[in-house]
Amino acid sequence: MSSTQRSDERPSPRAALGLPSATALVIGSIIGTGVFALPSALAPYGPISLVAFGAVTLGALALAVTFGALSKRVPASGGPYVYAREAFGEFAGFLNAWSYWITAWAGNAAIVVAWVGYVEVFVNTGHRTAMSVLIALVGLWIPAAINLTGVRNIGAVQVVTTVLKFIPLVFMATIGLLFIDPHNFGSFNASGQSALGAISAAAAIALFSYLGLEAASVVAGRVRKPGRNVPRATVYGTLACAVIYILGTLAVFGTVSHGELGASTAPFTDAANNIFGGTWAGDTVAVAAIISGIGALNGWTMLCAEMPYAAARDGLFPGAFAKLRGENGVPVFGIVASTVLASLITVFSYTRFDDVFTKIVLLSVLTAVIPYLFSAAAQLYWLLVRGRENLSPRRLARDITVSVLAMAFSYWSIQGSGYQTVYYGLFVLLLGLPVYVWLKRGQGVYGEQPTAPGPLPDDRAPETAIPTAKRISHAVPTSRTGALRRNRLRNRD
Repeated sequence: MSSTQRSDERPSPRAALGLPSATALVIGSIIGTGVFALPSALAPYGPISLVAFGAVTLGALALAVTFGALSKRVPASGGPYVYAREAFGEFAGFLNAWSYWITAWAGNAAIVVAWVGYVEVFVNTGHRTAMSVLIALVGLWIPAAINLTGVRNIGAVQVVTTVLKFIPLVFMATIGLLFIDPHNFGSFNASGQSALGAISAAAAIALFSYLGLEAASVVAGRVRKPGRNVPRATVYGTLACAVIYILGTLAVFGTVSHGELGASTAPFTDAANNIFGGTWAGDTVAVAAIISGIGALNGWTMLCAEMPYAAARDGLFPGAFAKLRGENGVPVFGIVASTVLASLITVFSYTRFDDVFTKIVLLSVLTAVIPYLFSAAAQLYWLLVRGRENLSPRRLARDITVSVLAMAFSYWSIQGSGYQTVYYGLFVLLLGLPVYVWLKRGQGVYGEQPTAPGPLPDDRAPETAIPTAKRISHAVPTSRTGALRRNRLRNRD
C-alpha cells in the first residue's frame, strides 16, 4: 500500500445522495446550457449533424452502460480516475484525474458562455464584451457559493433545476415537432466537407452535450448504496437526456431557418417565438435555460472538486485538494481553485476567440474523451484478464461488445476534434507531468539511489526498496514478484 491510503479504503464524506438526487445530478450535469446553444453550433453542418447526433447518442449509451458496470466493481468516489488507477496503476490514474479536472473547469467556461447568451435575452442585448464577461463571472460564482454550503444543498438544487429545465425541453421535443417546416432545414450537408468528415466534425461538438454522464460515478462516495444506485442513475439519466436531445434539436432545426439558426445565440428562444409569435414564449424558454445553466454549473462545480479530492487522498494530486472544511465536509480548495481557472479561461476566451463556445467545447470534449478511453479499456481489462471466469459466455460477449463500442466511439470523437484542438489538449495534458514528478518526489519515490551497491549473495534477490506506489499486483501476483527478480539476476549472471 502506498504511503497515503487509497480513497476506497478511507472513510468517505457523508453519503447524502439517493437515487433521485443521483439521477438528477446526472441529468443536471448533462443538460446544461450546452443543449440550448447546440443547434447554433451544429447549424454550419446542416441537418447531417442530426445523423452525427444519433451516432453520438449510441456511443454515449455505451459509455453509460460501461460506467454503470465499472461503478459496481469500484463503488468509490473518483469515477474514471479510480477505474484507471485500479486497472493500470497510479500514473494512469493521475493522467485521468488531471485530464478530467481540466474537462470540468473548462467545461464550466463553455457552459457559462452559452448561459450568458440566454441571460442577454433580457440584459446587455447589445452584447457588450465587458458586460458579458461580468455576467459570466456571476454565473460561475453563484454555483461555487452553493457548493461551499455542502452536498445536501447541492442535491436539492439539482432536483429543483432539473424539473424546471425539463419543462421547455419536453415541450420542444413534443409540441415543437408539430410546427416543423421542411424548408427550414436547408442543405443536408452545408459544410462543404465529405459526408463522413461533416458527421465526424459535428459529432465532436455534439458529444459535449453528453459530458457529465459519468457524474454519479465521480461522486459515488457521496451516494447511498452506490453499487445499486450509481449504475441506475447513470443509465436512467443518459436515456432521458438522449430522448430530449434528439427530438428537441430536430424541432429547433425545423422551426428556425438555417440562416437564422447559425447566427442565433439563443436558438430555443427563437424557435419558441417562431411557433407562438411575439416574445413571451421565447422569454419563458430563456428563463428555463438560465435555470438549467445554474443547475449544470452547480453539478459540474461539484465534479471539479470531487475528482481531484479522490486523487489527492491517494497522494496523486496536491494535498490541498484533499482537505475538507466544515461539518458537511466541503473540499473548499478544489471548488475555489477550479472556479478561478474557469473564470480566467472565460475572460481570455471573450477577449481572444471569435467563436468562444465552439472552441471551449472542443477542448472540453478532448480532455473528457481521454478518461472515457481509459475507463472503457479498464472494463475490457477486467473482463478479459481478471473477471472472465465469473461471467457466462453470453454476458461476457455482450459486455466486451459494449466496451469496444465505447472505446471506438471515444477514438472517433478525438479524430473529429480537429488538429488544433488536439494540439491544445495534448499541451494541457502534458502540463500534468511535472506535477506528477513533483508529487512523487515529495513522497520520496524519486529519491537518490546508491551509486555503488555492495555484492549480493548468489541465492537471494536485492534488498532494493520497491516504491509502494507501484501497483505490480495488477500485472503479477505479489507472491511471484520476488521469484521474477531472482530469475532476472540469475540470467544476468
